[in-house]
Parts: sequence; C-alpha cells; structure tokens
Amino acid sequence: MATISLQAPPRLLISAAHKSSGKTTVSIGLCAALRARGHRVQPFKKGPDYIDPLWLGLASGRDCHNLDFYLMAREEIRTALASHSDGADIALIEGNKGLYDGLDLDGSNSNAALASLVQAPVILVIDARGMTRGIAPLILGYQRFDREINIAGVVLNQLGGSRHEAKLRAVIEHYTDVPVLGALQHRPDLTIVERHLGLVPSNESTAAASKIAALADAVAEGVDLERLVNVARSAPPFAAAIEPTAEAATSAIRIGIPRDAAFGFYYPGDLAALRAAGAEIVFFDSLRDTRLPAIDALFIGGGFPETQMEALAANAALRRAIRAAIEAGMPAYAECGGLMYLSRAIEWNERRAEMVGVIPADIVMHARPVGRGYVRLRETGKGPWPRLDGSGQQQEVRAHEFHYSSVEALPKGTRFAYEVLRGHGIDGRHDGIVYKNLLASYAHLRDVANNRWAARFVRFVQDCRRRAAGTH
Repeated sequence: MATISLQAPPRLLISAAHKSSGKTTVSIGLCAALRARGHRVQPFKKGPDYIDPLWLGLASGRDCHNLDFYLMAREEIRTALASHSDGADIALIEGNKGLYDGLDLDGSNSNAALASLVQAPVILVIDARGMTRGIAPLILGYQRFDREINIAGVVLNQLGGSRHEAKLRAVIEHYTDVPVLGALQHRPDLTIVERHLGLVPSNESTAAASKIAALADAVAEGVDLERLVNVARSAPPFAAAIEPTAEAATSAIRIGIPRDAAFGFYYPGDLAALRAAGAEIVFFDSLRDTRLPAIDALFIGGGFPETQMEALAANAALRRAIRAAIEAGMPAYAECGGLMYLSRAIEWNERRAEMVGVIPADIVMHARPVGRGYVRLRETGKGPWPRLDGSGQQQEVRAHEFHYSSVEALPKGTRFAYEVLRGHGIDGRHDGIVYKNLLASYAHLRDVANNRWAARFVRFVQDCRRRAAGTH
C-alpha cells in the first residue's frame, strides 16, 4: 500500500517558565477562542496525560493526542503531529512542566526538545504575580539557555491590574526583543478545580462548557489572536510519510467500554487502534446501566472510581453481570481505575464500598501517590495475549502509572503478566494481575510503534470467540 505524504500545519508550542503557570487554562482558552473565529485547531499534549487532553479536545472540537518521548520514537512523533493534524489550520501543543524541564540532564525529552523536533515556535506563559523588572532577566535567560529555540512571544498571566500590565510591557519592550502577545488578569473564577493528576476531568465537570466559554472570552480579550496565528504560520514546513490504515481482515468483535464520571481515561489513538484491528467499540455507563451490552470483551480504563464509589456500589446488577462475564471466560483488560473497580472493595476516607469482586483483594486509598510517572515492565510469559509475531519472546513494555491506591490482601500465588523494572505497579515488583482471561494492571499502555497492545488484545478476543464457537 502506497504511503501518503502529509504536511504539518502552522503550529505553536505553549510552554511556561515553571509548572502551574497557567499554560493549561491559556491553552484551553486559545483552542476555544481560535475555534470560535473559524480556525480548525488540532490540540496536542506533551507527555502522559488524560485530563488536560479531555479539556483541550472539548475546547477545540477535535480529539487531543499525546506526544511522548518516552513512549514514542522521534520520527513517530513528527508523523503523529502531521497525521492527526490532517484538515486542521493550526496545531497547538501544550507542554508539560517548564520549557527546559525533563527526565534527562541533557534535556533530550524536554518541551524545548519537542519544539525543536517539530520546529514549533514557543509561546511562553509567565505567571507574573509579584514581578516587575525581574521579568526581563527571566525571559533573557530562557532565550540564551538554548538559542536554537524560537521563543516567539510571551503571554503574561495572573496580572494584578492594568498598571501592573503596563509596567511589565514597558520592561519587556525595553530589555528584550520578545513580543508580548497577551496579558491576562488574575481571575479566580477561571480556575479549574484541581485533584490528583491536575485538573478535574471534563467528562466529570457539569460546568465544563461554561468554563471553556469563559476562558475563550478572556483569551479573546487579552491575547492578540491574529499575531499569534501569524507566529504559528512562521513555523517552517515539514512533511511526514503516513502509512494508510488497512481495514481489518476479520469480522469485528465488540468491546464494551465504560465511559462516564468514574471511567474516562482512554487515549483516542488506542480506541482508533482497537477499531483498526477489528473491534467495534460499544460504550456503556457503569453508574446507570444495569446490564452489559452484547459484547465479546471488556476494556475498563482509568479514572476516579473512588469519587463515584457509592454509585458504583449501588449498581449491584451491573457489578454482578461483569463478574459473571469474567468468571465465564470473557476476555477483559483493566487499567488502574478499572483494576480498582474489579477488586473486592474500595476503602477511602473511612468509607468502604463493595466493587465487582473478581479480583480477591481490597483497594486502599492513600493521601500521597503510591505509583507515579513512567514505568518499564518485562513480560513474564504468563499474560493472556499472544505476541503478534507468533514468538514466545517476552518483550519489555514502556508505560506510565499514577495512582494513590494500593492493592491489599492479594492472595499468594497470584499470576502476574509483568515484572516491574521501573515504577511501582502492584507491589513494587509485579504488575498485571492475570485471572482467567482478565489482565488488570496499574500501568497505562499506549498503542505506539513499539507496543501494539490493541492488536494483541483484539487477536486474543477473536481467538477466544473462535474457541467458544468450536472453530479454528
């Protein structure tokens, strides 16, 4: 099948001097404000994250995709940007942490490295509370630290009023050559409530649409959108060769996925990969639906089930249906929040709620993260999914985890799909509980070039269905 050459669109990387400078709210507001002016905005998020992309996707009207040095090869990142931006007028990439922050001393996985890789001009969001003349050496230092990075403008955030803004503009104009593209006043009403990994998921916030509209209005008033778009258009062009997705050769299997206030952490690329491998996605609501839809398998992703644990417990009919299906051999995959839901119970803030009970252990919530960040796993050979190449070789898997919970009272002799080489997983040494045709882990996988988990899972489901039907 012939490759297709796609051109990357005009693009920007929104970064900051340090974490919690307001770049997420500015990015959300930019997506919504540009969309309101007729621009087709394709959002991206650097690094592993589910929550910010939910908001960015809602604001732009297009699924937000993640660009991740740890999980993706560099050329794969460039290809992802070009392919997911097909049909867009502008790509907006929200960075994580500060512009030069990253895992490695050499900055090879920093926001600056991403800007360099995809040749994106950088807009620096600066939390300017309490700053006046000191903003100049900050900007100059960021420019001089890596002269290859194009810091094309700044957006001043959390300003104390018009006089504060005027002073900062005068200082920046006098000492630097970086244009001020926008200035946003301090407004507590524009803050999005934080929890655990950052922002409350947009699928859980009933006021998400009104919050996004308010952010769009504030950004439209405080940012020179025309100059910002012109900065994006200054990005040098590059093209990426895209392999067209072949249609699945086998008949579709149906995978049930809960998507609601308890479970909402699914990467759009993973869902697309499941469909490309031959799966039909059937969404259901774990809080309200009392029975499973007609499905061949389950995929229960992450989320915040502890915040909905009473409602999950109250839906006893669905819990019984899920347990019966897994006990009967239905293939199932659960990540983090899904693992918690399949346990015996969740304990949090001196409360206990019964869950599905197919995993004979309890989930206990803690005040601090138990597992946080990137993980590296080695397959033990006890996992249920066959390798796509037919070999029995156990591969290493890169993924990420972020959980405040631990698994308690797990029976001895539990089978695990993974040995943990980096990270925490279930107990610091293992992850991926295997029971019948279930795989449940704290690790969040991404379907990328070096880990095509979606196709492996779909093939496993197809094999299970053929065996159940007595065919080969």
